[in-house]
This record gives sequence, structure tokens and C-alpha cells, in this order.
Amino acid sequence: MEEHERRPGKNVADPSEGSGERLLGLLLDRAHEMPPQLIAPIIAEEVAGIGGREVSILLQDYGRELLVPLPGLRLLVGEPQEITDSPAGTAFLRATPVEVRQADGVRMYLPLLDGSDEVGVLALTLDAVDDDDRRLLRRLASLVADILVTKHAYTDRFFQARRREPMSVAAEMQWTLLPPLTMSVPQVAVGGAVDPSYDIAGDSFDYALNDNLLHAAVIDAMGHALDAATMATVAIGAYRHARRAGIGLAEMYLYMDQAIAEQFGADHFVTAQMMELDITTGLFQWVNAGHPVPLLIREKQVVRQLEGPITLPVGLGGACPSISHLQLQRGDRVLCYTDGVIEERDANGQPFGEEKLIGCVNRLEHGEGGMRAEALRLSQALKQERGGSTSDDATVFLIEWCGNPADHPAALQE
Repeated sequence: MEEHERRPGKNVADPSEGSGERLLGLLLDRAHEMPPQLIAPIIAEEVAGIGGREVSILLQDYGRELLVPLPGLRLLVGEPQEITDSPAGTAFLRATPVEVRQADGVRMYLPLLDGSDEVGVLALTLDAVDDDDRRLLRRLASLVADILVTKHAYTDRFFQARRREPMSVAAEMQWTLLPPLTMSVPQVAVGGAVDPSYDIAGDSFDYALNDNLLHAAVIDAMGHALDAATMATVAIGAYRHARRAGIGLAEMYLYMDQAIAEQFGADHFVTAQMMELDITTGLFQWVNAGHPVPLLIREKQVVRQLEGPITLPVGLGGACPSISHLQLQRGDRVLCYTDGVIEERDANGQPFGEEKLIGCVNRLEHGEGGMRAEALRLSQALKQERGGSTSDDATVFLIEWCGNPADHPAALQE
């Protein structure tokens, strides 16, 4: 942009690459040791430096229905935005900036990405927008996301902003236990959802991508409330410990089984599905410990249930389990779920059941947004099919094998 083309209201003389880098560096330097409550005014100040105003930071609520404003000095705290029906929600679901023309300028909505997961949305207004602004704002949003994730570890303010109703102690434990709800790289994507969001207790899932191997588990601890949450915490802790120690799927079951039995006794158990996916070849392996059978989705339709040997639930002293194998095709999805999904009863008192689950998956409308949007659509569709409420823990977890782009670093072999 030439000197005579600078727009009124911009405090920075030149929004070029060099000055943009200086602005981002200044924000990073100032935020490094800044207490959490001062992050918002710093962000608002830096946005003002490029002519921005009416800055809002919107975070996803625990119910996964709204983007709620983060309170803070110099931030615009407006009404929550619906994820499925707002420009902010579009930016969130599609992980791409959205621009809305207004009488006083352009309202920008920028996804706050933490890797492939999303923290929320940064919203601001500019008099006008050019490509220099777009590039700088994308980078600013990435830096803001990193700052929020870092500060989130030692403040309760972000947790409090995301709550729209009281949360049980059990749910508090489970949300702390859960990894990011979505993760995607070119070869694989995962997405999960838990209900009821503010009262979840015994359901949980976990995953880790170690080199070319995706590890994942879905569990359902017996019982309700704090007892179930405590058991789920031990089960996930044992799973992570075994995974990080390099223990294989079959032996992992034995390790988890011993941990639950020793801690809770022989009358307590956890159903579990432990899985591994080679993201370069598509080889999928799993062990089923008394858990509902996963579904294989191909070309957006359920083509089969992944039947195989099933051992006793974790904690009941079952035999060393057999490992099931399946060669996935590019684009295949594996849907895991807990029994609360199919055991919920409709208005006539009938169980929802596997057939209705499969029908719901097959009818699901697919749009843009990747795994984050797909997991949200599925969770919402299932909740509507079950009458809009959930009386028991109900969790869904999707794994999609996207194939192996040969030019991506993850495909390189040692």
C-alpha cells in the first residue's frame, strides 16, 4: 500500500510484512509474563494498532451450541452466537475467516486455532480490509489462540465463560480428563462429543498420534456421578500409562484390568474399546472389552458393524483379548459410541437401539467444516432423535482415515 493510500483511522503507518511482524512480536513479548486478566486489553490494544475496533473473543460453550463472549477490559461483550446459525459459528465450524460487510466497515470473524483444534473465534471491525490485513489478522489470531491456551492452564476465567448452566463435580472431572474434542492432520482426523455436557460422569475417550500410529480409546465406567467419574479417571490414566510405556493392545487390556480391579474391587468394571490405526497404510486394529460394537462408515453410509472377539469388561479379570484387524479404504470412518446412545428410551418407552442409530447416521446431512462439524452434527442429530434429552451418558467418537499424501512429512519413513 502506497503512502497516499493509507486509510484514516489506522495507527500503523504501513501494514506490510515488516510492521506486521513487529506488531506480533510486541504482542508476544508483552503477553509472555502478563497475568490472564490483562490478556484481553493487550489484544484489544494490538488490534487497535491496525485500525480494528469492537474486539470480541468468543469461546465454545460446553454444550457445543453457542460461542460465548469472554469478559474483559476493552472487549466487546455482546450476546452469545449460535454455532450453527451465525457468521462466528461459520468461521468456527469451517476453520476459515468470515467477512461481513456493515454500514461502518467490515466485521471480521477469525478462527482461533490451536493446532487443528479450535479455541474459539476472534471478532473485530475494520473500516476496510485488504490482503495485507487478512494475512496479518490470520497470524494475529493464531498467536491469540496460543496465548489463550497457555493462560488457560492457570486461570478459571475461560472455564467460567464457557459455562451456561451449573456443572456437576463428575462432569468437571471428565472435562478436565478429555483431550481436545477434534484433531486432524492430512492422514487422519478424529472428533468426539459427550452428553449430557454438564452432568457427564462415566464416559470418556482419549487419543494420541505418535509418529504414524494413532492410538485411541473409548470407555464407559459403570454407575453414575462421582463414583463413575473416579473410575473413568483411573481407567484413562492406566490407558495413557500403558500407551506411553509402549504396551501393545492386548497387554494394555490386562494392565487396565488390573488397575481397576485393585482400586475398586471385583464388582466394578469399565467397558472399553482400545484401537490403533496406522495412518500411512490404513490398517485398523482394535480390542473390545464388553463395549458396543463400532460401525464402519463408507461413502457416508454404514456398511457394517465391526464384529469381533469380545473379552470381559475391564476390571472383571477377562482373558488376554484377541486383536481384530481391518484394512480401511481412503475416506472410511469408524464410529464408536457408548451404550447410553442406544439405550436411551423414546417418548413411547422404547430403546433407541442400533437400527435407529444406523438410520440416523445414514440420514445425516454432510456439509463443510471437517471433523469438528461432523461430530457436532452427529451428536445433535442423535440428541434430537432421542427426544432432545439424555438421561444417561452418551458419547460418540469418530475416526476418519484420509489416506496418505506421499508429499506430507508424516508419510516419510526412517
